[in-house]
Amino acid sequence: MYDRRVVRGNTYAQHILPTTAQPDPAETQRQQEIRRRAITRKRAKEQFRPTTPKALQGRQHIEVQTELYLEELSDVIVATDIECQTDAFLDKPATPLFIPAKSGKDVETQIEEGELFDFDREVQPILEVLVGKTIEQSLLEVMEEEELACLRAQQRAFKELRNNELAEVLRLQEQERRRSEEKGRRMAQQREVLKKEREVAEKIAARAYTQQYLADLLPSVLTSLRSHGYFYDSVEKDIETNFFPWLMTEVNNSLEKRYTARELLDTIIHDVAQKRLEAFKGLETQPDKPDI
Repeated sequence: MYDRRVVRGNTYAQHILPTTAQPDPAETQRQQEIRRRAITRKRAKEQFRPTTPKALQGRQHIEVQTELYLEELSDVIVATDIECQTDAFLDKPATPLFIPAKSGKDVETQIEEGELFDFDREVQPILEVLVGKTIEQSLLEVMEEEELACLRAQQRAFKELRNNELAEVLRLQEQERRRSEEKGRRMAQQREVLKKEREVAEKIAARAYTQQYLADLLPSVLTSLRSHGYFYDSVEKDIETNFFPWLMTEVNNSLEKRYTARELLDTIIHDVAQKRLEAFKGLETQPDKPDI
């Protein structure tokens, strides 16, 4: 948290304004203009920033990880249980009964029977009060029981009436629900019928348009495909692609063998002719032997 009234750091070279100094209007206006420009620039960036297109109907965007190394995301916080055993508490001893210190002197006197209290005479008003209170309480309890019985009877009557009204309301709601469902089914059936009729009409129109369009297109397409060689005889195609190359290969092999044999025969004949020519030349160069 920053408060400009709190001075932070070195205060030797800091320019301290007096408390009675008034801010410069030009400086204040310039700061407001800078702040306004920054807010405008931020809004423009947010407006022109490319966003993800909206999801199609029935689908929704989800966030996925695009990092090189994936990590498992979980809302479960890792927790560990640590236990520590402490010493048992010792029972606190019972607090002794406080007995104040005795002060003063004890004095006693003798009272004879009947001098201070006559039980038969003093107990009469107490008994009258107790009996009267008991009878009054009994009458109140009886009246309360009768009142509770009347309230229970009224509650039973009210519950019966409310149950009857609730049953009637449920019956009306069920009747209204059945009517609504029947109305929805009838409307869905009618929409399905209209949809099928519209599809049939569109198919008939499309079929008629296709037949009309393909009436002149089919012959020209077939002629073009036939001229480009897409329609061909399988036997002729097999002969051209398989038999003719094999035949040309065999003929070339046979011709190469004949050419090789002919060259070998020519070489042999040339060697024999050379040898005989050399032999004839040697005979011609030898002198004739005299006859003995």
